Amino acid sequence: MRVEVRDLAVGRGGVPVLAGLSFAVEPGRALILRGPNGAGKTTLLRTLAGLQPPYAGTVAPGPGQVAYGAHADGMKGQLTVLENLSFWAGLHGGGGVAAALEAFALTALEDRLAQHLSAGQRRRLGLARLMVADRPVWCLDEPTVSLDTANTARFVAMVERHLGAGGTAILATHIDLGLAGDTLDVRAHRARARHMDGIA
Repeated sequence: MRVEVRDLAVGRGGVPVLAGLSFAVEPGRALILRGPNGAGKTTLLRTLAGLQPPYAGTVAPGPGQVAYGAHADGMKGQLTVLENLSFWAGLHGGGGVAAALEAFALTALEDRLAQHLSAGQRRRLGLARLMVADRPVWCLDEPTVSLDTANTARFVAMVERHLGAGGTAILATHIDLGLAGDTLDVRAHRARARHMDGIA
């Protein structure tokens, strides 16, 4: 699915962080967001995912087509790995729980409570949610944090399958994942520190 952003301005607490953003991401392609910590990458991703409103501009498609992967893995600690994935599959109308478990080598852990997982295992479970969410657009914030080399490769393979099926992905990451797509350095779109009412 094509993602199109026009004249977008985003911010935090009424203060613009980024402005004048216009770009498109075609089906089967990824967009890699670059920039130092605090530059606005997370704020942009949250806006694209519909978790906060833009200060100006438009985003297509709407949030109903977007799966968001944040720093926090969003797991219910009292549920098992399998129960967590099944919950998300039911909530978002997706499926393929068994395939998601296998993709991230979680099958042997399916009966373990999420609260007893290591940081890397929690991250793998959080990423496996994307496979059961049935959303064509993925917005991912530092998705490889806590992953070792083997699981980073699993993640890249998952994204490549998603792109190969016509999906799109927008990722904030500091490492080169070798994905087909473009790079956007958000520092080129820093907004002047002024109240949101000052944006035309």
